[in-house]
Amino acid sequence: MDPISAVSEELAEIEGQINDLFRALSNGFQKLEKIKDASRQSRQLEELTDKMRDCKSLIKDFDREVKSLESGNDANTNRMLNDRRQSMVKELNSYVALKKKYSSNLASNNKRVDLFDGPSEEHMEENVLLASNMSNQELMDKGNSMMDDTDQAIERGKKIVLETINVGTDTSAALKAQTEQMSRVVNELDSIHFSLKKASKLVKEIGRQVATDKCIMAFLFLIVIGVIAIIIVKIVNPNNKDIRDIPGLAPPAMNRRLLWNQY
Repeated sequence: MDPISAVSEELAEIEGQINDLFRALSNGFQKLEKIKDASRQSRQLEELTDKMRDCKSLIKDFDREVKSLESGNDANTNRMLNDRRQSMVKELNSYVALKKKYSSNLASNNKRVDLFDGPSEEHMEENVLLASNMSNQELMDKGNSMMDDTDQAIERGKKIVLETINVGTDTSAALKAQTEQMSRVVNELDSIHFSLKKASKLVKEIGRQVATDKCIMAFLFLIVIGVIAIIIVKIVNPNNKDIRDIPGLAPPAMNRRLLWNQY
């Protein structure tokens, strides 16, 4: 019986899945050595990378399960499980190293193809044959033509850069003008706000003055009414001693007649 199965059925199941992935990785890299087409090699590497990612996830699950059972196992069992986990990590790292090696080779092959401006060997051979059939003058003319095309492309690039700079300058100027306009609007709003506060304060002062004037007018009106009432009472009942004579007011007509009769 497998010692890991004796410890935990779940650990044994995880180990079985990891072993299946290791076998698939081994067969996949053996198959990769026989593939010559770059695109097929790239697809094969992608599939192997997915398998290595799954294997890494399973090793993490294996490690978590070992740690959860560590307290209930003896020292020898824990040592055996840790050794098995380390061996899994080493084997996975070996496949990761192979993947990096093939990826590097594939990248270098692609760069070599790009240098000859063609994805296939047929195109490279055609370029070599064309160059061998040209005379020195034709090669020079061809080189000059390519240089002229390059110069034109550079000039077009310069124009695009200059246009971009001009657009950026115009945009910056427009943004600056808009910023200044916004600043003026903010200043005007501040002035309006200050004017409104000043007007509100003035309205309050005017209101207080109007209220004061109304009180004064009401007080004067009451005084006038009182004086008129006193005059009326004096005229109607001149013998009433409770009401004093108003200064400046002429004596009643009866008194004037008495004074006239004395003379």
